[in-house]
Amino acid sequence: MSRHSKLQKQVLALYRHFLRAARDKPGFVPRIRDEFRENAALKRSDVMHIEYLYRRGVRQLEQLRDANTKQLGSFSRHTKETGNQ
Repeated sequence: MSRHSKLQKQVLALYRHFLRAARDKPGFVPRIRDEFRENAALKRSDVMHIEYLYRRGVRQLEQLRDANTKQLGSFSRHTKETGNQ
């Protein structure tokens, strides 16, 4: 069994905090799982991007814990859509 880095432990703890905070908010848990799974494909060497997403996640967790929160922004990178421009 491999050991996790400090950053990996922080991300896993953030994920657990998100799941706990989302228990009472319908529709949030699947969204949170999808976002974390999508970003799990990031290369471990992309530390700057992972740290950015972690900090952003901490801010979004604070928002989620607010009783008035009804939706969250996305964690993933937005790509340009090809289509009518």
